[in-house]
Amino acid sequence: MKKILFALLVSMFAFSAFASTKIVIVGSTTVLPIAQQWAQTYMQLNPNVNVSVVGNGSGNGIKALLDGLADIADSSRWMSDTEIKSAISKGFFPFPIVVAYDAIAPIVNANNPVRNLSLDQLQQIYDGKITNWSQVGGFDMPIVVVTRDNSSGTFEVWAEKVMRGALVKPGALTVASNAEVIRSVAGNKRAIGYVGLGYLESSSDISEVAISGMKANIEAARSGTYPLARPLFMITNGVPSGTIAQFIDFGLSPVGQKIVSEVGFVPIYEVK
Repeated sequence: MKKILFALLVSMFAFSAFASTKIVIVGSTTVLPIAQQWAQTYMQLNPNVNVSVVGNGSGNGIKALLDGLADIADSSRWMSDTEIKSAISKGFFPFPIVVAYDAIAPIVNANNPVRNLSLDQLQQIYDGKITNWSQVGGFDMPIVVVTRDNSSGTFEVWAEKVMRGALVKPGALTVASNAEVIRSVAGNKRAIGYVGLGYLESSSDISEVAISGMKANIEAARSGTYPLARPLFMITNGVPSGTIAQFIDFGLSPVGQKIVSEVGFVPIYEVK
């Protein structure tokens, strides 16, 4: 009997030693391409670790972290006061880590000749004061406004830096991801939207719109001189440790930061 128990204990120890460790990442669709590529490469280097990544918006990622359903929340914005208070009430200590930089770029359909708008014009298009492309140098056709839902960190930054207290006009097309913004604008010559820097090359049917003559680029995003530059975060509960810390350390390493550049975003430091 003792031999049987000993054998069972040995087998259980062996199973636990080789069992897969799981990391769950939930949140921003902007950070999603970075997290997915980090996860894929990290799992190739560490076959005993399973990293799952879901992109459903920064707010949903932070909620999942605070509900104990995620190990890492991807966010394209800083946490709100309400989220911080909720974290404290649950005994959580949110620890934000800047993993990359981004720039939100306005986009139009490739057949639309408008290639430059000011922040004031963008605000007036989105709040409904400007309703026709002819008012900003384009064709005589109504403007279709495409925006993100309020769980999106990209929307939060747009609301802060472009809308500046104004509300997006009723009837705007609200979508749940950067990819859906691309599809909506690519499929409608009247549409305007906004996406993270890493999505600009995802379709030949869209064109970037400069903001007062400045286009989104690496230098302006990292320095913060571009009007819609922002950091991208991964948030953990407390200072990360163990496998989670190892995963984030990988992402911040030259290999991980090269991946950031390869998927179209801005590394936190220059990589070759």
